[in-house]
Amino acid sequence: MQFKLPRFFWIVDSLKSPKTSRPWAVIGAGIGGMASAIRLKNLGFAPEIFEGNSFPGGKLSEFSFSGFRFDAGPSLFTMPEWLGELFVQSGKKLEDYFEYITLEESSRYFFEDGICIHGYTDPDKLAKEIESKTQDSRDSVRKFLKYSSRIYGITRPVFLEKSLHKLSTYFQASIIPSILGLPYIDSGRTMHVANSRFFRDPKTIQIMDRYATYNGSNPYRAPATLNVIPHLEYGFGAFFPKKGMISITEAIQALIRDLEIPIHYNAKVEEILFEGNRVKGIRTAGKDLPFSGVISNMDIYHTYHSLMPGMKFPGKTLKRERSSSALIFYWGINRNFPELDLHNIFFSENYEKEFNEIGKGILPSDPTIYINITSKFKKGDAPEGMENWFTMINVPANSGQDWDIIKKQARERILQKLGRMLNTDLEKNIQAEQVLDPVGIESRTSSYQGSLYGSSSNHPFSAFFRHPNFSSTYSGLYFVGGSVHPGGGIPLALLSAKITSEIILQKEKPF
Repeated sequence: MQFKLPRFFWIVDSLKSPKTSRPWAVIGAGIGGMASAIRLKNLGFAPEIFEGNSFPGGKLSEFSFSGFRFDAGPSLFTMPEWLGELFVQSGKKLEDYFEYITLEESSRYFFEDGICIHGYTDPDKLAKEIESKTQDSRDSVRKFLKYSSRIYGITRPVFLEKSLHKLSTYFQASIIPSILGLPYIDSGRTMHVANSRFFRDPKTIQIMDRYATYNGSNPYRAPATLNVIPHLEYGFGAFFPKKGMISITEAIQALIRDLEIPIHYNAKVEEILFEGNRVKGIRTAGKDLPFSGVISNMDIYHTYHSLMPGMKFPGKTLKRERSSSALIFYWGINRNFPELDLHNIFFSENYEKEFNEIGKGILPSDPTIYINITSKFKKGDAPEGMENWFTMINVPANSGQDWDIIKKQARERILQKLGRMLNTDLEKNIQAEQVLDPVGIESRTSSYQGSLYGSSSNHPFSAFFRHPNFSSTYSGLYFVGGSVHPGGGIPLALLSAKITSEIILQKEKPF
């Protein structure tokens, strides 16, 4: 009887042998795409990345104008250990590539009645702050955070770190506690209903409801399971990269260089090539290039509709409700606002109405405004005595609205609201301006309709409806990024790369 080495050992042995690694194509140098390439390289494959833009990072990029620097997209950094894991498995130290600090406040919350609540990342300080400025007690805050932590403990092993779309996932001993705990993840009621049971003050409820926007969802429809999100800030902390969010992209890019993984910029992939139901390569610049497999970091909708002409695609999945998008005003402000912090939220007075209007595809009449000011921590991001304001409101995904009109209306509403709440004529303080709408977001990042997180999570089973990290129809075709499992945002994009690479290891051989 022939003895067969376990898979781990033949991988290690193969890495020491002169065998040629199988080449794989990664479409897109977003965070998920680059992380996937790193993981494939460490498993013995030979990945190459093809990026249509002249720069890496996708949404996690930067730009400058008139002396102001802006991180173009994601602005909140949590769960640094999921970034660090890429470096550890590559035999590197994260601190050699990337530095960050811990924030005392995750956000500063402003209300129309003049109350400002500091969202301290220390749970005890947060509980004390909420008790001092609302009708809610410290004990109610502690109970909520314990509840959020419990949901995280149940969902992490299966919802965040494993594929929900493979039967084998549900037969692993390590996830049995999660399976048994599913009745306790609070999927049977909405976030708002759950939060209204924990708290009685509308301000506290609104703060906790806001976490639905972290994946572009509506707290009045999304399952209370999403109350796991606050635990990421108050259980693990919120952080700021010393060189801005772009330094996350730069650190991963530097690791890719050290691992000698090729990245081809200005190399738009035109088509994924097949031989029967098996991937055989890609087409770029009119040339057919052979590859043993393909990972697409492009939005799942455009992967099927743009790169797979004539091939079978999952119609129901691609037609699911899209997440919300964003309208962003990048403002160079000619003065300092000491009352503001790195992350600032100016709440609408009627939160439910705001989400209903977004759901109807229209601009909210009273939008909640998010302002990110990195110059508070990174002084070179704005000239002396000035600030760089990343000013964002949630808006519906693009479905043909007249965005020129919407941008004008939104600007007026934002200026009026901030002028009132900050007691200033803000228009006079805007020294420089650029604007990004859902159409621009889709153009720059291939996010279908400009939705930031792919499909929404407004259904109790949204996690199961999200597209899997692999194709069940075509061999050698895999997917990563915010439009597939487990979802959008930097931590989940990194986890999608982990899940995808583990599935590839189960199905494919690197040599």
